[in-house]
Amino acid sequence: MTMTVRDLRPGVQADFEGFARVRHLALPFYLVTPGSLAYDIAHAHPDSHYRPLVAEEDGEVIGTAQVGIVHDSPEPGQGYVNVYVHPERTRRGAGSQLVRAAEEYLAGLGATKLFAWVLDEPGNRAFAERHGYRGSRAAHFLRLDLAHGTLPPLQDPPPGVELRTGADFADDPRPLFVLDSETMSDEPSDISYEFTDYEAWLADTWNHPLLSRELTSVAVVDGVPVAFSAARTDGGTRYGTVMTGTARAFRGRGLAKLAKTDSLHRARAAGLTEAFTGNDTGNEPMIAINKWFGYEICATERRYVRELG
Repeated sequence: MTMTVRDLRPGVQADFEGFARVRHLALPFYLVTPGSLAYDIAHAHPDSHYRPLVAEEDGEVIGTAQVGIVHDSPEPGQGYVNVYVHPERTRRGAGSQLVRAAEEYLAGLGATKLFAWVLDEPGNRAFAERHGYRGSRAAHFLRLDLAHGTLPPLQDPPPGVELRTGADFADDPRPLFVLDSETMSDEPSDISYEFTDYEAWLADTWNHPLLSRELTSVAVVDGVPVAFSAARTDGGTRYGTVMTGTARAFRGRGLAKLAKTDSLHRARAAGLTEAFTGNDTGNEPMIAINKWFGYEICATERRYVRELG
């Protein structure tokens, strides 16, 4: 058998389908489609030097890597490499070849610290450690059975609060950018980010093909968004919450829970059957809220870090 590692070829549908298939098999709780991959490549920030790689064996894509520079951090020299291999094609060298190619590329760009997400399983942890990576923080994937589970009942917004959808901000989404920036800056992370680039947010978030503006719920006070739950769908039956948060001045009032309840009910009414979300293991308040909705932890990823040089 012949194994090769190469760039994902823009415009070659079979490459995008193979990449998406491997990612879905390795991470069935993460929404990705060939179309979303093509969009991500076409709209990647030039400073990210984003480079998706595939490992191909006898014409079949069996491994993938997302590789790039963390361009939106004030700390220079940080790169990322996220490798996933077809679960039935492991132990053939695909992962090691992808890591080697990714590290050579990032080192050539001046990266000195590399970050990788690894499924928190013995074989995956051992693989990362053999390649010189050390374990860091962890995050959970959570799943909710929308088709058969019982959602908390819908509640009327408190006085002065109005529920809207993301689609209501189609003409001017900047207020949602302001809210998203504030809530994201409070998210647990081992990388410092700067959320100040509105045009990048439009490309990465607002105009992303998986974002459902209709299923994104927003709590509004005096016309200003103060809490939201942003939703993505894969064009089929799967729904994912990519961010739920509240402006600092309005926390402790249950507004994020209100928005997410509204979004989940509308997702189920639209025929979606599975809901996914993710939480840092240290974010106990949000984990408790998601368990209150009926989510169950279905997998855990651990961040691994390697210093180069």
